[in-house]
Amino acid sequence: MMLLLTGWSAKAQQRQTGVYAEAIGQANLRTAADIESRLIGEIHSGTEYPILGRNARFPWLLLGERDSTVPMGWVFETLVAVAGDLNQVPFTELILDAAAPTEPAITVTARAPIATVATAAPTAEPSLGAFGVSGVVSGEVNVRYGPGLEYPRAGVGYAGDRFEVTGYHTQFPWVRIRYEGAASGQAWIARDLLEISGNLFATAAISQLRFSLPPLTPTPAAVRAIGINGEDALPLGGELQTLATELWNLLLENDFDPQTSRFGALFFMDLASGEAFSFGDEYAFSGTSLNKIAILVKLYAELHSPPSIETTTDILNTMICSENAATNRLLSIIGAGNTYYGAEAVTELFQQLGLTRSFLIAPFTTIGTPEPPPFPLMFPATAADQVKAAPDLSNQLTVVEIGALLANLYQCAYGGGGALLQHYGEELDARECRQMLHVMSNNTVDALLKSGAPANIRVAHKHGWIADTHGNAALFFTPGGDYVIAMMLFQPQWLDFQESLPLFAEVSRRVYNHYNPDQPQQSGREWFIPDVNSCNYFGDPLIADLLQTTWDG
Repeated sequence: MMLLLTGWSAKAQQRQTGVYAEAIGQANLRTAADIESRLIGEIHSGTEYPILGRNARFPWLLLGERDSTVPMGWVFETLVAVAGDLNQVPFTELILDAAAPTEPAITVTARAPIATVATAAPTAEPSLGAFGVSGVVSGEVNVRYGPGLEYPRAGVGYAGDRFEVTGYHTQFPWVRIRYEGAASGQAWIARDLLEISGNLFATAAISQLRFSLPPLTPTPAAVRAIGINGEDALPLGGELQTLATELWNLLLENDFDPQTSRFGALFFMDLASGEAFSFGDEYAFSGTSLNKIAILVKLYAELHSPPSIETTTDILNTMICSENAATNRLLSIIGAGNTYYGAEAVTELFQQLGLTRSFLIAPFTTIGTPEPPPFPLMFPATAADQVKAAPDLSNQLTVVEIGALLANLYQCAYGGGGALLQHYGEELDARECRQMLHVMSNNTVDALLKSGAPANIRVAHKHGWIADTHGNAALFFTPGGDYVIAMMLFQPQWLDFQESLPLFAEVSRRVYNHYNPDQPQQSGREWFIPDVNSCNYFGDPLIADLLQTTWDG
């Protein structure tokens, strides 16, 4: 594998930080601290590599060769176990060029299994017109029908795309490009999103202020009715179809669009009629802490008596505080003393319920040296798209399947049937299912989907988020009807809560008002997320509440 390095001196090559990283299973290496940068190899558990640098803004680490400490690639921090103090590692913005044309500056010989990189043959440049003016996209951009954000999108340009520039606007910082995706063959991109080559002002100067929009054409149906547990989808009633379309458009209006790298997915189910719809269910997301719902269900299936005080405390700290150490202790109980066997059992539960695109194959990340797996980890390939949302290799879900799991809990608790009782009828009963929902109803995170309903509405939910993915799965008990919503939002590298939280709340508010038109929620409430560092249910009165074996809430 050949790498061309820029700005990495011989002195820097010899620097040892004393901090090392080992893959938790398998981890990809990239040319830069960016999930969209070129993939140049991978590392596997069993081999430690020196950490040469870290990114100042994002959780990426630069790894070096074991002997020479020549930089070999960037790895996302959560995919490796770190030995040593990361504070001793210097910051760097080094970018490795995996497509060096001929003579590279440094040759790296891989000592761990590293993927071979094939360099694509250069492609012919497009015709640039009489003046030879073009623009190369520096990042993902919207291509619009006019020179402004108010114009609808004609398409999307991706980093590296080159467009012929045919004109510029005299009053707005936008340029016109040749674009086959538009009926007119022309579209617009903001000027500062292109790296322009040639004399822009030799192209047409355009000063008109109004631009005609394309004729409206039917768009493909993004929202579809869906069934769970192998059942056929029920046709949606007219009002529910209208709600589904409204929610889909709401995500698009907030720039969460599957045509781009920033997008969302949603599952909804009416728990009385069984009608359900979804969009984005084809994408796998990082399971975050939402898959702790499945851990809770599997734990109750394994318990043959009420949980101990210690286990009950861990249940609350797992489901409310999202504490990973408590979660791993529950996995250890499920796995007869081994967290990896516990994770394997959780995946088996998903499989038993027909939820084949969700899984957990490793414990959650905690401080300290991770427990070594007792067997080689196999990262499942599922029918979902496991690329677009950059999901965690060991912890994945789809919105339909995490929503279906909540619906199954509801059916077990109050309907006397459903897939959970069908497959685990000897291990679970309605009382235990109600107890699990009682735990989630005491979740003190009053944000995300919960904040879209009035404060006095009972909501059993689990939250989960990492840097690029925010999620929530919630079961609502409302006067107008009970329902489930599961929703995930993704943006590469970093998703801002100031953008995600209001959208979760607004989706939830519109669903609530659909079911309760006589007492609508007029606007989203103020949201509240407790300090995770002070969240601890040791000695809490809720423990005694859960230990009441006759609890029937």
